[in-house]
Amino acid sequence: MTFDPTRRSLVGALALACGGAAAGAWAAPAAPGAEWRDVLDTPAARSTLGARSLINGLARAGHRIVAVGQRGHVLLSDDGGASWRQAEVPVSSDLVAVCFPTERQGWAVGHDGVILRSTDAGQSWTLQLDGRRTGPLMVDYYQRRVAAAQGAEAQRAAALVDEAKRFAAQGAENPLLDVWFKDAQTGYAVGAFGLALRTDDGGARWEPLTHALDNPKSLHLYALRSVGEDIFIVGEQGLLLQLDSATGRFAARETPYKGTLFGIVAGTRALVAFGLRGSVVRSTDGGRNWSQVATGVQSGLTAGLRRSDGSIVLVSQAGHVLVSRDDGASFQPLRVEQAMPAAAVAEAVGGALVIAGPRGAARPLPLS
Repeated sequence: MTFDPTRRSLVGALALACGGAAAGAWAAPAAPGAEWRDVLDTPAARSTLGARSLINGLARAGHRIVAVGQRGHVLLSDDGGASWRQAEVPVSSDLVAVCFPTERQGWAVGHDGVILRSTDAGQSWTLQLDGRRTGPLMVDYYQRRVAAAQGAEAQRAAALVDEAKRFAAQGAENPLLDVWFKDAQTGYAVGAFGLALRTDDGGARWEPLTHALDNPKSLHLYALRSVGEDIFIVGEQGLLLQLDSATGRFAARETPYKGTLFGIVAGTRALVAFGLRGSVVRSTDGGRNWSQVATGVQSGLTAGLRRSDGSIVLVSQAGHVLVSRDDGASFQPLRVEQAMPAAAVAEAVGGALVIAGPRGAARPLPLS
C-alpha cells in the first residue's frame, strides 16, 4: 500500500505541492553553502504569499479563523477571512488539520507526524510530538502491555510490538491527517496506515490506539469527529469506525459506499459522511445504518461543516459548494461567482463561508 501525501490529495496541485521537497525529511538551505536542516528543526519561514499558498485546514478559535498549510504556515484572520497574518511555528513540515476546542487552546497536525499546540488562539505554537518520537513511544507502550498480559492477550500484544517496531523503523515519514479535541484535555489524532493516538492531559502524553481500532488492513484514517458522546473515524475503502464507549474500541460500521471517505458532519438528527466521486452516505440512527445520498457531483468532496443555522455545507476539489437544509437528505449546489478547488471550509462570525485550498483562502462567501 502506498500513501497519498495528504488527505486533500484529490485537489490537483495539492498532491504536487505536498509531494515535493516540503514533504520530505529535509528543508532546503536558506543560502548557498548553508547546511541542510530537518524540517522538524526548522521554523516556518515568513512569507507574504501565505494566504495565496496551499491551505489544508481551517478552524474557528473564538472570532478568529486559523488556517494551516504547507511548510508549517499558520495564518490568522480576525476579520472573517478578509485578511490574514502569519503566526510563529517551530517546524516547517506541511500541516494538514487544525482544531480549537476552546477560544485559546488548539492543536494542529501534519507531515512528519507533527502535533503542535497553541495556548494563545494560534498566535504561537509549540511542538508536542513528531514522527521521530512516535515510533519509540508505540514500541514502549505495547511492550508494557506484553509484560502485563497473559495467554492470547499477550500474543496479540506481541504482534502489536512487532507492528510498532516496523512503524518506528520508518522514522518520521508517516503523516497525521486529522486532529480533534473534546476539550482542553482529551483529544485524538489519526493518520496514515491506521496511525491513531489519544491524550487525556492536553497532549503532554500521547498513547497509541492501534489495539482499539477495527482496522486490520491498517487503512489510512482521514478524519475524526464527535457526534454527541460518539466519536467517528473515516478513511480508505469506505472505512467508518464508531467508538463503543462500553468497550473503548472503535467498531467498524457497514456503509453502502466502499470508496475513500474524507470527512463526517453531524446534522440536527442525522450524520453525513462524504468522500470520492461526490459520494455521501447518511445515517439517521446514530451510525448503525447508512444509506447513499445523490449529490449530482462527480468530484471528490473534501471538507464539510454544520453551520450555526443547522444547514450542512460540503465543498469539493472542483470548487462545488453544496448545501443541505434537510439534515443531509438532499443537497443543492450553491452558485459561486468564482469557484476554487477546496480543501477546507469554515464559518466566520456572521455566517459567511471561508473556503481554502491549493490557491490559498478565497474571499468570504456570504450564505443566507
